[in-house]
Amino acid sequence: MRKRIWMIVACTVCSWSPNARAQSAGGREAAASQYVSPEAGITVAEAIARALAQEPLLRATRVDVDAARGGRLQAGLRPNPTVTFVQQVEPGGTDSQSRLEMEWPLDLFRKTGRVAVAEQEIKVAQQGASDRERLLAADVRMKYGEVVAAVRDLSVADELIAATTRQLELLRARVDQGSTPPIERNVVQVELRRLEADRLLQTGRVDRALLELKRLLGMKADALLQLRESLEQLVIGEMDEQLPPNATVAPTRPDVQEADARIRVAEAQIDRARREGRFDLSVFGSYMRMDAGFPQLGLNGHGDLTAIRNVFHYVSAGAVVTVPWGNRNQGAIAMAEAAKAGAEARLAAAQAAAESEMAAATARDRQARRALAVYTSGTRDLAQQNLDVVTQTYELGRATVFDVLAEQRRYLDLEHAYSSALREAYEARTAVRRARGDLR
Repeated sequence: MRKRIWMIVACTVCSWSPNARAQSAGGREAAASQYVSPEAGITVAEAIARALAQEPLLRATRVDVDAARGGRLQAGLRPNPTVTFVQQVEPGGTDSQSRLEMEWPLDLFRKTGRVAVAEQEIKVAQQGASDRERLLAADVRMKYGEVVAAVRDLSVADELIAATTRQLELLRARVDQGSTPPIERNVVQVELRRLEADRLLQTGRVDRALLELKRLLGMKADALLQLRESLEQLVIGEMDEQLPPNATVAPTRPDVQEADARIRVAEAQIDRARREGRFDLSVFGSYMRMDAGFPQLGLNGHGDLTAIRNVFHYVSAGAVVTVPWGNRNQGAIAMAEAAKAGAEARLAAAQAAAESEMAAATARDRQARRALAVYTSGTRDLAQQNLDVVTQTYELGRATVFDVLAEQRRYLDLEHAYSSALREAYEARTAVRRARGDLR
């Protein structure tokens, strides 16, 4: 009977699983169970979709695109005409003059330059929004992985506490029977308290990572959020996807395209500055009504006396030419050319950074998967066997409880290392997706 009890304990200790929903001997539910729900939880793809729809900074970036479209609409409008009305009256006299004038700038060469700049600025804003989407998707994937990795460590802590609690209960029974010295019970009790303190700290790590994920999803801090996928599911789901040995940055990566669009903006600004330095033409016209006379009498065509007074109508038209005499916009042209040179340098820097990021991510992904293969090729099974052997040896009286606890800690260290390897493999593949501009 005694041997059967310790075999149950050994099997329990050796069967830790991050997806388990074990309960401690005190009846308390495992802490990790509140963060994962196979039914109500969200997948990483759903989290990315929600972030792309609700994240505040991304919405603000998309507003920049609307603002750029408004600038394009305004750039396509020509200047409004100017209408002037003047009324002149002779003080103390009877003469008056009314004048209506209108001036209309023709805007002969400037509209094309303004429109070209505005259209390129729309492309810059669109690529900026796309790049924000790329980075946000990568951040959500990374934070989702951080949460599930912390949940896995918390699950391991839950299972170890449950197993240690059962060990403590058995040791208490053996101490009461007088078959085991009290020191062994006390040692296991101290270990259990240490594990419970570690679990509280790990729960804090999960809560912190979950709050950061809620922020990325545009959710309130007190909103309920549960995850559906485990760390193993995320990593194993991508194990079959092999990167090509010469993987390069996608040619449509948004930040590179944005840097290229800024060159087009600078070129359009140069053209606009040159157009604004050319002559321009405005046409004008006026109508004047003048009621004038003298306080004298004169003879009309019939020889009758009549007042010397009449109403006169004048119509005029003309043109105003802006002559580029000394100011041909030389300074604005020089500024635009300097901006173009800077934009070209930033494009080269963006391309180099993108290529370097892709190369580093690919190398990281390759090594992370090689390291993960070490754990999945029997290392964890061997560690479980070691713990089983040490536990059975203690059962036969050939080892102490300290040997069992030491082996448990080694197994716990291995589980943490395995979690780190899983997280590194997941984050490495996420870095590859970010470098390629992949939103999945």
